[in-house]
Amino acid sequence: MGSESVGTSRGETVTQRFETGVRALDRKLNGGIPTGSLVTLLAEPASQAELFLSEFVARQETVYLSGEQAPTTVTSALRSQRGSYDDLAVSQLDREAPVSDALAHVEGLTEGSLLVVDPVEPLERANKGEFRAFLETLQARLTQTDSAAVLYALKHDRTPSQRHRTEYTSDVVLDLETKRRDDAIENRLFIPKFRGGRALTEPICLDLTDRISVDTTRDIA
Repeated sequence: MGSESVGTSRGETVTQRFETGVRALDRKLNGGIPTGSLVTLLAEPASQAELFLSEFVARQETVYLSGEQAPTTVTSALRSQRGSYDDLAVSQLDREAPVSDALAHVEGLTEGSLLVVDPVEPLERANKGEFRAFLETLQARLTQTDSAAVLYALKHDRTPSQRHRTEYTSDVVLDLETKRRDDAIENRLFIPKFRGGRALTEPICLDLTDRISVDTTRDIA
């Protein structure tokens, strides 16, 4: 999520944005994700959605909170995709007190950094008041530091009861749809929500292998 400035033809206020690493997506989002944004990435567990996280992390100083996997597992997986990550700090969320643990990391965010919560489900299953306070604190801190956060939300049959709060609070929602068709796997990225920007009316068709590329056979982006 490398940061860059985006200006306007009328000399309006310049907006800092974080590149996602997917050129077609950045182009459609006028340069990327605005600083201060809370992003939710929705995806099936059996998908290559982690490639998006890899692209985000490779471009920015990152605090990565793992809710399921050990930090060494996360680091090894990321490095297998993109190589070295000099500005990456991976921590495992405290399973007994995930919200307070996450809040401590939020309060320590530095200027222009990235926070990743993978997956966000342990926080979504916490007390309603605690999770609401986490989201409010996170939003305020992102604005203060011109940072961004990506909450990785898995789609499955037992969706946490507070998933709606995650999506409602988020500034940007990236919804990856993965389907099997005619002995092939199709991935379509929808952006139904872009607060303060333009949501996409059509999906971007992607090939997700060991990297992310636009599927030009189904999408001309």
